[in-house]
This record gives sequence, structure tokens and C-alpha cells, in this order.
Amino acid sequence: MYKIAALLFCFVLWLPLAQAQSGQTPPKVQPPVQQQAPQPKLVKVQPKVFLSVKASGPQGRQVLRQYNYRNALPDSVEARKEVRELVYRLQQDAYLLASADTSYIRHDTLHVKLYIGQPFTWAQLRNGNLSEGILVESGFREKFYHNAPFKPAEYVKLQQRILDYAERNGYPFASVWLDSIHIEGNKVEAALMVEKAFVVTYDTLAIVGDTKTQPKFLMRYLQLLPGQPYNQDQINASQRMLSALPYIKVSKPPQVRFARDKAKVYYFIDDRQANQVDGVVGFLPDPTRPDKLLITGEANLHIRNIKGSGKQLGLQWRRVNKGSVILDGEYLHPNLFGTPFEVGAKFNLLKQDSSFITVQPRLQLAYYTLKYGKFSVFTEWRNSRILSDVSTQSLRQLNLADAQTTTYGLNYLWNNLDDFYFPRRGRLVEMQLSAGAKKLLRNPSLEKSFYDTVDIKTTQLGLALRLENFFRVGRNSALLARLRGEALLNDQIFLNDMYRLGGLSSLRGFDDFFFYASSYAVGTLEYRLFTAADSYVLLFYDQGYYRSNLEQSRETDFPFGVGGGISFSTGAGIFQLVYSLGKSEQQPLSFKYSKIHFGVTSKF
Repeated sequence: MYKIAALLFCFVLWLPLAQAQSGQTPPKVQPPVQQQAPQPKLVKVQPKVFLSVKASGPQGRQVLRQYNYRNALPDSVEARKEVRELVYRLQQDAYLLASADTSYIRHDTLHVKLYIGQPFTWAQLRNGNLSEGILVESGFREKFYHNAPFKPAEYVKLQQRILDYAERNGYPFASVWLDSIHIEGNKVEAALMVEKAFVVTYDTLAIVGDTKTQPKFLMRYLQLLPGQPYNQDQINASQRMLSALPYIKVSKPPQVRFARDKAKVYYFIDDRQANQVDGVVGFLPDPTRPDKLLITGEANLHIRNIKGSGKQLGLQWRRVNKGSVILDGEYLHPNLFGTPFEVGAKFNLLKQDSSFITVQPRLQLAYYTLKYGKFSVFTEWRNSRILSDVSTQSLRQLNLADAQTTTYGLNYLWNNLDDFYFPRRGRLVEMQLSAGAKKLLRNPSLEKSFYDTVDIKTTQLGLALRLENFFRVGRNSALLARLRGEALLNDQIFLNDMYRLGGLSSLRGFDDFFFYASSYAVGTLEYRLFTAADSYVLLFYDQGYYRSNLEQSRETDFPFGVGGGISFSTGAGIFQLVYSLGKSEQQPLSFKYSKIHFGVTSKF
């Protein structure tokens, strides 16, 4: 009877629930609908699985205390993954027999019983057939593997060093293994063996793409000569070396095809419009007529990759202010007599209003390396003459002087920018050191006795540094961080010896060659937002420092410039517009002294 009563009681409890689920509950009078504030959504908290790991044996428990692992995880899949990672770490630390013997889940905890075992050690790792060159390059020594922990990761690194050496020396199909393996207890004894297979040499170099670049030039520039042993590092470095050439564009990484014992390298490149004619016009306040503007200008001609041989010719003319003119010329001839050497000649002429004129030719010899960039040695002759309009007082105060300087120097350039003209990622480093002898020339405006009070011959040192780093910010923008600086070291420095600072190419916000500096540094932060592959909008900040050491005066300042600009392509070329403001002790931060430069760059 009591069973029937219990059954009826359960039926009474179940009936309202069944009616609610079927939607057959009697209608009820609903109160008037009132607008209520939206209730916050409840975030469902994921249940956690706790991990409990126990090692067998007292020694195993002591070893396990040295390892950290997560005790609470989102689910059982992540918990088992954490156990596998723990076992892998133990095996990499010489506990080769470590394993998770048993595991089970009880309630919300994964229980794991871990077997760790004894750590394995090298009893001896002998040299099987490794040559002396491999021993030196890989760093293998038998004494390093005597009673040392057997760590698989270290052995893999040793294998990779041996294979890298083989790939650099013509054996891309070499293999490395352990021979005569003997295991006693937890001691491992083996012999390290290498099989080089067969030597592979370069066959030919093939160029795929729309380019006039000659394979002969590219082969010598990249130093991929037929019959030379195959070198994988050389192939890897070749793409960086190609990116440094302004007249080609790499469409995809190089490919290597092996046919028996020959390797043929395919490069996918296209010509880019690098030959250019530039014209820039600038407007500056005329210092002699405040109500008028002074028009300055610049013209450039660059012809690159002449007949596909890599030769380059450049000319540049600039009129920076009233009466001041600059003329620069350059010629580069790569692969001198079929060698990796490049010979170059440069010429610079500066006429500073009616004060002085300086002529500075330079000869240099450069060598490209596979990994370390470009090394150059050069000699430079500098001849500076005072013009007739200079006052005798300036000569007596040693502000200006006639001088000849012969300089010898070293230059180093390393460049891995992803694009020559519009980089978005990469780094550029350039350093220069020079030393020479400076000789003062007698000026007819001064009496001969004046030169008895000065040093006619002195030693002059020069230092230069340029660092550029492009950081990609998002998909279509980049941040440029740049530092440039130079220093001139001499006991007698004149105005016509000094560096000239200011203008679009050095410190924006000031006139070209506004500052005289015996040493200076300019740091730049520039944000570029690319609207196309060759168009961008920029914002910049230039922070400068310069020091001017003359015989009668010393000057130091921290000028800065700020502004923005735009560069975009048109049918006639690339249109450029830059607006900047600058502040120094000689110029206040004012729109009255703002600088505007614009021009069109046409390429062919």
C-alpha cells in the first residue's frame, strides 16, 4: 500500500513540470509590462581540472620537486597535455625513461603516477670519422662527453652544427648518426659518424623575370661561380645582398635544383624604375629682404645598372641659399677585372656664398662579404680656398683658412632592409673612421709672420656613424628610429672644415646648412603610413645636438625639428611635400620660420 502512495506522490510532483515543458499550463493574468534595465549576462565559468602528479620512489619525488607545472587547467585535454610536456622536459634533462605509467580522473582531479628513473650519462662519445675541419667548426671534443649528462637536445645541436658545416663546404646531402652504441646501466657509449655523400658544385645561375641584369654580373656580385663548392649560407645571404641593389626587385626567394653533383640556382627578380631625375624647389625667407622669399633648388640625375652590368652614375646639384652651391658626382664600377671588388669615385664641390670654396674628390675600393656587409677603403683629397671677399679679421681669428687635407679611411656598411626605397622592416648600420694630415696654405692677405704662431701641419681624425631601424607597425605602417652623427678631431678647426647641419636631408625645420658643427648627432623618430607600395604619409621628430669648436669661440646647442609630409605617385612621377618647424637658440619655434619643400621625382 505504501508503494502505491509513494507512486501517486511522485506523479503529483511530476505533473506540473510536464505541463510547463509541453506549454499546456493554464493561462495566467500577466501584470502590465514594465521596461526594465537590461540584466548583465552571466559568464559561464569553465570547470577546472586539477592535476595531481606523484613520482614513484623517494628519489623520483625529490627530482619532481625541481620542476614546476600547472596544477589547475581548463579541461582534461589541457591537463594531459601538461603531463606530456612534463615528461618531455624530464627526458630532455637526461631522464630518458621518464613516463606517465598510470593516470585516471576522479571527480575533478587527474591523478598521474610518474616514473622518472635514473639519469643517463655519456660514458664516452668517440670521434668516429670526423675530420679536423668538422671538429673545429662543430666544437666537438671527446672530453665534453665523458661522464656528462646525456641530453638529447645538446646532441641534436651537435648534429646540426656538423650538417651546417657540411652544407657550407659542398655536401648538402651529408648525414650524421651514432655507431657502435653500447648501453650498460645508465651509461651510454657510442662513436660519432658522418657520411658526406658526394661533393656538389655550382653549375650555372639562372634569372627568371623581366630584367636586363646580366647573369654574369649577378654571379660575380653574389660570388656564385661555376665549379665552386655549394654553400647554403651563401644562398641564404644572397637574398639580403639582392635587396641592397636599388635597381632590381626580388619577387620570391631563390630556388636550388640539384642534378647529380651540380646545383643550379634560380633567382626571381624584376627591374624596377631606379634611374631617376629629381627636382625639388624650396622657399625660404630672404635674410636681406624680409618681405621677399628666396627660392632654392635641387636637381639629381642617377643612372643605375648601365647595360645590366651594375655600373652606376650619379650627379647632384643644389642651390641651398643665395650664392651657395653644391655639386656632387659619383661613379661605381662593380666586379673589377671579374673580382668581387668594386671601385668607386666621388666628387664634391661646395661654394659657400662669398666666403670659401671647397673641392673634395675621393677614390674607394669596396668588397662585399656574404654575411658581414660591405667593407671599403678610401683616400680623400680636400682643398679649401678662401674667397677674396673674406675680411682679414676672420683670417686673423682663425675662423677661416686655406688648407689641404689628405685622408685615408675605412668604411663599413651592413644593410638588411626589405626594400631599398620604401623599407618597412630591417636594419642599416654604417661606420666610418678616417685619419690624415692637414696642411695650412699661406694667404696673401696675411703677413708671413702670422703663420709662425700656428701649426702648419696637423693630424686630423674623423668619425661617422649611421644607424637605422625600421619596425613594422600593423599592416600598412612602419616606424623609423635613426641615429646619425659625425665628429672631427683636430686642434685647429676652421669654419670651412666643419660639417654642415640642417635641411631636409639632416635636421628638418631649418635652412640647408644652417649650423656649423665640429661634431653633431641627430636622432629621428618617423612614423610612415603607407597608402600604396610607393606612397606614404609621415610624421617626424628630429632631435639634434651639435658642438662648434673654433679658436675664438665655443658653441653648443640642442635644436629639434617636428613636422609631417606626404609622398605619392602621379603620372609624372612621385610628388613630395614636407612641412616642418624647428627650434634652436638662433631660431624660435614659430610658423614664421616654417619650411616647405616640394618636388616631383620622375623615374625611367
